[in-house]
Amino acid sequence: MDYTLLGNSGLKVSRISLGGMSFGSGTPMEWILDDDAAQPIFRQAIDLGITFWDTANVYGMGTSEEIIGRAINSYASREQIVLATKLFWPMNAGPGGSGLSRKAIIEQTDASLRRLGTDYIDLMQIHRFDSSVPVAETMEALHDLVKTGKVRYIGASSMWAWQFSKMQYTAELHGWTKFISVQDQYSLTQREEEREMFALLADQGVGSIPWSPLNGGINARPWGDTSTERAKSAPKTDMFGNPLYLDSDKAIIDATEKIAADRGVPMAQIALAWVLRNPVVDSVLSGATKPRHLADAAAALDITLTDDEIRALEQPYLPRTPTYFN
Repeated sequence: MDYTLLGNSGLKVSRISLGGMSFGSGTPMEWILDDDAAQPIFRQAIDLGITFWDTANVYGMGTSEEIIGRAINSYASREQIVLATKLFWPMNAGPGGSGLSRKAIIEQTDASLRRLGTDYIDLMQIHRFDSSVPVAETMEALHDLVKTGKVRYIGASSMWAWQFSKMQYTAELHGWTKFISVQDQYSLTQREEEREMFALLADQGVGSIPWSPLNGGINARPWGDTSTERAKSAPKTDMFGNPLYLDSDKAIIDATEKIAADRGVPMAQIALAWVLRNPVVDSVLSGATKPRHLADAAAALDITLTDDEIRALEQPYLPRTPTYFN
């Protein structure tokens, strides 16, 4: 496993991170793993040196955090794991049950700490931008979490570049803690972050942690293959109803398949190697539900794509609607 510093911070993370959306209970999504089914994934993550584990309070309505907290106690020490979670989406109907108000940030952080069974979170991330709350209120509340020791670093997730810039400069203006990372959707078939966000992150020394680097698995299997459980449950749209792919993406998937065949490796390794080559990308989230998923992600670190391969993968891309934002 390779390791790097997240953004311009001193936080060392594995270049492959374990995504917690794959774990939970009481969810209608058939591909989600419960406690027992998830144990081999956690063991494999430790064996591979994947020590950056990411989840969110809303995953499984808290059950992902609970499962990950138990896994840390079973397979690692707390100090060995860089633990990240997120807040924003509704967890209850109360005034502090969602959003980025001071009340919500403090309440939801305390609830995450209880579920995770820890007294600190390495990276607390805001899951989305909250247009209903003053930016200064959000950034000061996040800063206060760092100062109390409940949180070590803060990060953001999918939003427009201008929104991220506004939050970052508000923190700088007041001398508050700034974001060191952004989780954004980025893959061969979703490259809209290249337009503005990635340039901003590079300029500001902020690291990217792409989510859905295989675009729900679309980039890891031949065009039209819907044989996986996740593909069967949502073959054409993501959780927000946005299209996962355009018809023109067939050329991208076909190129990925050909390059993988020529090299004798799974398609996932080629798709992930392309994401990892971007200099602003520090760690790639792997939402593993099968042992091969983490193995492919780790193996992608050893693949260097040629210029001709990169052109074949990138040339067919057409603009599309960005990831869901508020």
